[in-house]
Amino acid sequence: MTTTAEFIALDEHWSTHNYHPLPVVITDGEGAWVTGADGRRYLDFLSAYSALNFGHRHPDLVAAAVEQLGRVTLTSRAFHHDQLGLFCAELAELTGTELVLPMNSGAEAVESALKVARKWAYEVKGIPDGRAEIVVAGSNFHGRTTTIVSFSTDETARAHFGPFTPGFVVVKYGDAAALRDAITERTAAVLLEPVQGEAGVIVPPEGYLAEARRLCDEHDVLLIADEIQSGLARTGPLLALDHEGVRADLYTLGKALGGGIVPLSAVTGRRDVLGVLKPGEHGSTFGGNPLACAVGRAVLRLLRTGEFQERSARLGAHLHARLSELVGHGLAEVRGRGLWAGVDITPGGLSGRETSEALAAKGLLCKETHGNTLRLAPPLMISEADLDRGIDAVAEVVRR
Repeated sequence: MTTTAEFIALDEHWSTHNYHPLPVVITDGEGAWVTGADGRRYLDFLSAYSALNFGHRHPDLVAAAVEQLGRVTLTSRAFHHDQLGLFCAELAELTGTELVLPMNSGAEAVESALKVARKWAYEVKGIPDGRAEIVVAGSNFHGRTTTIVSFSTDETARAHFGPFTPGFVVVKYGDAAALRDAITERTAAVLLEPVQGEAGVIVPPEGYLAEARRLCDEHDVLLIADEIQSGLARTGPLLALDHEGVRADLYTLGKALGGGIVPLSAVTGRRDVLGVLKPGEHGSTFGGNPLACAVGRAVLRLLRTGEFQERSARLGAHLHARLSELVGHGLAEVRGRGLWAGVDITPGGLSGRETSEALAAKGLLCKETHGNTLRLAPPLMISEADLDRGIDAVAEVVRR
């Protein structure tokens, strides 16, 4: 029988070291719980960065995958298949949008939105070819492709990967005046995360997103909302922009859209914007494949009930209330919305990494970001008892 240490040794020898995982080897998962190679059970408070919003192996999602596996899994977009149009129609209806471009990863969705925004700027808005600019926010995280890291302010993501793609203007997140000053006649789009996940679950000031929408309307600029982590009920409502009643021209969705079973992402938005794409200009062999679409349709069925939005809002309020009690007692700050929290550990104690390791030793899985910040994102189907169990573990480790 292969041991935990042997699994880790194999991983470290043969797998490129582009991650720094905790020393836990997961072999099984169900709901909010996973089991390690050593037989120990752990409560999952990370949910694969929101890809597992519905928990591990949700029975409805597994059933949809198994049923589709028995029929057809891939056709490429050279042909139609019986799941694509239904998936796109159902996603558009749920999000109140008009057209859908299915892809695979979140980074692909963002890259696709950037391409579409530039093409729209040249063909519709009339910006001279090759001159379009896209305004983005500092401390953003939209993926790690070469173009995306070109406008990252995280030097870990950028260092030694240049030369970088031009055409991006970076402004401070949450600063409406800076955003206003950055928009010019060459601006095609503004790309924002409604809540910045990788930065530490940063919620912008009240009214910021509404002002971004107003500025985009005033200057005929597209608003692109990256809802890959924040969307699909993670913050309570279906989309995080809904907190301010704001609509985007394009949304990027991913992670939870594939139910934690298959990679599935999408750009969804206005028909007159996504409609600038013509055959041969953009594509993906696996994008919108039958298996992903079948699972995605099952995800949409879960979201249409409103159950997960309600649970995220209700249990999220409980999560934040309990974590707030730890401010001044091991935590310096708590941020977030819904079942999503960024907690800053008081300086002078354990580092974020050390805290993650100590929590894993207590049977709770989460992960640090940027030194002393932990991100907590339990599955939306978690019970209140398990949620309290996880918060109790956090309190035991950080309290002093």
